[in-house]
Amino acid sequence: MSELDKKIKSAKNIPARFRGWIQAAAVLLTNIHIPNLFKGKIYQGKAKTMCVPGLNCYSCPAATGACPIGAFQAVVGSSKFKFTYYITGFFILLGVLLGRFICGFLCPFGWFQDLLHKIPGKKFSTAKMKPLRYLKYVILVVFVILLPAFVTNSLGMGDPFFCKYICPQGVLEGALPLALANSGIRAALGHLFTFKFTILVLFIVLSVLFYRPFCKWICPLGAIYSLFNRVSFLKIQVDHEKCVGCRKCIRACKMDVKVTETPNHPECMRCGECMKACPVDAVCYHYGFSKKKQADDQSEKSNGKGDLKS
Repeated sequence: MSELDKKIKSAKNIPARFRGWIQAAAVLLTNIHIPNLFKGKIYQGKAKTMCVPGLNCYSCPAATGACPIGAFQAVVGSSKFKFTYYITGFFILLGVLLGRFICGFLCPFGWFQDLLHKIPGKKFSTAKMKPLRYLKYVILVVFVILLPAFVTNSLGMGDPFFCKYICPQGVLEGALPLALANSGIRAALGHLFTFKFTILVLFIVLSVLFYRPFCKWICPLGAIYSLFNRVSFLKIQVDHEKCVGCRKCIRACKMDVKVTETPNHPECMRCGECMKACPVDAVCYHYGFSKKKQADDQSEKSNGKGDLKS
């Protein structure tokens, strides 16, 4: 590899090198109204009519915008809400542009799980729990689409079933800060809060033991973005001519993706750990339409090389 090629490759992979800082900046921009956390008031300015890309509760006092999942549930039951088309288009646009890069770099709850997983202690693999991946698609269809679409009020607005009964982010960012700052809200907390708080504690414990359990098994927003991973402009590209078949990229992947075979698998969050692990710089980001078959999900050449070196 020439010096110029190395510089180009290094430039392509910059996001992976500064991922932690990018995540922190994204969380701050998504929750820019920090003083509201101490006032117990929810920001309700004009920006709240727009959705943020990651899972971020509308009820968080510091939240800059609306959660796309919460907003979608509210209006999916009636076609008279133009907001429905806006959110659907929002999902498609971000999905095509970035795919699950949003999960890996821009989601506040994803960053929270990453921080929890850094707590020292024994860690467990989820490689043998792959069937649980499909649970998030069931939750997407049932709790985000069907129930809000068919169980609506007189205005045609659906109940946010996922936010109300499942999502732990609402308790972490919304209920807890509001309750701590507002005695009236504390007094009104009931059985639903206890149930949701239990879910939050469960995922905090699971996140310490497993890597991103909520993202892998539960999150409907991740399920939506995963549908675009294979067609998004931002891809993971494997140069099979450079690949030596060491499988270090596969062992480094905490999302249990076989990088050399399916680099753009629906579970891939574009976190870049595979790039850091590759000893020959055969893995990199690629944006746009690939001119080579390097970005294909599986190539006969890579399979042959993997068989020889495995």
